[in-house]
Amino acid sequence: MQTAVGFIGLGVMGTPMALNLARAGTPLVVWSRSHGSDEALRDAGARVAEHVDDVFAACRTVILMLANDAAIDGALARGTPGFAARVGGHTIVNMGTNAPEYSRALADDIAAASGRYVEAPVSGSRKPAEAGQLVVMLAGAPDDVDAVRALVKPLCRDSFVCGDVPSALTMKLAVNLFLITMVTGLTEATHFAQRHGIDLARFADVLNAGPMGERRVAREARQTRRGRFLGAGRDQRRAEECAPRRRIRARHRHRVAAARHLPCALRRDRASGTWCGRHGRRDPRDRAAHRPRAMNLHRPPHTLERTCA
Repeated sequence: MQTAVGFIGLGVMGTPMALNLARAGTPLVVWSRSHGSDEALRDAGARVAEHVDDVFAACRTVILMLANDAAIDGALARGTPGFAARVGGHTIVNMGTNAPEYSRALADDIAAASGRYVEAPVSGSRKPAEAGQLVVMLAGAPDDVDAVRALVKPLCRDSFVCGDVPSALTMKLAVNLFLITMVTGLTEATHFAQRHGIDLARFADVLNAGPMGERRVAREARQTRRGRFLGAGRDQRRAEECAPRRRIRARHRHRVAAARHLPCALRRDRASGTWCGRHGRRDPRDRAAHRPRAMNLHRPPHTLERTCA
């Protein structure tokens, strides 16, 4: 008879993940502070616990899919005498996203209480979670990782062993950094196209068919790993030459990350507060080019303005 597995955290991601485990035949004991998914999980064959302690009493392996550090600490009773009782002799599987430093400290605390800890953050959103198409990154002791990897197979289309804690969470942050920069760049490119009168549906078709299609992204990842980088200098110069013809307002939510971390095609002249081309020249036709102006990154995104000049 298969041993019961605990699952704590039935939110947007946790509910479809728990459902997929239950539908795959995993004996599941679930608990969440909210109870909106109880009936669906019961119908799938899971047992809904009345109290979080019931999960630890019934299961030696407990999966956490919780929103933040405080929620994890609360579920484990970390910092209280109950912590050792909950984690001792258990394998705690953290599938949420936390800071690597937090995860490392949690792993140390669990080990000190005679428990085991595996990081298993996921890449993917609600739809892939519902379809069992997440990507899982795993870190921890090899034997524990092997057991958890087999356990989470119904949740994912692929899984990767990353090494010791906190390498799985560090890997996820690296993947998300790429995602953030890609989405930010796409947002800026879409706004650029829109302000120049480009049909956005056709723009999307060209993007999907062109050099940044899915296969190109994979190839560029391989090339970057070999120390070769995208040779698009001429196209960047063309964008720089074209941009001063429009006053472009940045509307993306990741404006701070973009301003601080992205290798922007346009360069900001610090003295004037305007955006310039590669050589820092300003268009004398733009009066704002002669007015010193600081760019306030803390204003709402719809009011953050970049003057291309």
